[in-house]
Amino acid sequence: MGIIVGLDVGGSTTKVVGMDGDKIIGNKIVKADDPVTSAFGALGKLMDSYDLKISDIEKLKITGVGASFPNGNLLGIPTVRIQEFFATGQGGLFLSGLEHAVVVSMGTGTAFVEATKKEVRHIIGSGVGGGTLVGLANCALNMRDFDIIADMASDGSLNHVDLTIGDISHAVIPGLTMDTTASNFGKMQEDANKSDVALGLFNLVFQSVGTMAVLAARTTGLKDVVFTGQATKAPMCQSIYNDFSALYNLNFIVPQMSEFATAIGAAIASEE
Repeated sequence: MGIIVGLDVGGSTTKVVGMDGDKIIGNKIVKADDPVTSAFGALGKLMDSYDLKISDIEKLKITGVGASFPNGNLLGIPTVRIQEFFATGQGGLFLSGLEHAVVVSMGTGTAFVEATKKEVRHIIGSGVGGGTLVGLANCALNMRDFDIIADMASDGSLNHVDLTIGDISHAVIPGLTMDTTASNFGKMQEDANKSDVALGLFNLVFQSVGTMAVLAARTTGLKDVVFTGQATKAPMCQSIYNDFSALYNLNFIVPQMSEFATAIGAAIASEE
């Protein structure tokens, strides 16, 4: 049996993974000006980086918003299209080792699905995601590179940016800690620096998505929530969601290789 390659084709970015059974043998991310170039570039880079030949690849499974653009088979390899929500759900379960969970996909916007190994149900979507963060950073900091913004945010503090429960109340509020956010950017001070603002933007986006994830979990009666997508690789993502886990008594998981979840899900998805 040959290698199965999963491709998550975005508008300009493609994630690709090669799998031999349940084993991930390689992964790459490629950016290009259009989805066709991005898809072919990602496949070529995977093959070159891991010394693969076309004959080594049994099948390509493509998903994502750009999956319909590369028509027919790629490089003569049998190619099938996988529904994106299903791929996201399967990838989240695979990376977390769970059988049933809410899976959150944080890309430009955010999707929330309920996933089992056989079925994935779309719960709701949100326009708040990585694109929101980049757009706000462009307005506030004149910066658009996600990785640079994340590096800057790592040196920031929320003390000059966000209003907490402790800032507005000396009395304990049942179920909330004193450092719980009462208002994102509600304490914006003149001495806040760019790193503080950058961290505030990440906190705003991640907390907004996290709050919706809590509601999705409660709606489905599940306690496990798996976060996937490119935005989850920001260093502060795990710490913010650790706080959410404790606050709401849920299991928020940011697995390794979370940015490749949808590509992995495409590779392992049944074609039935």
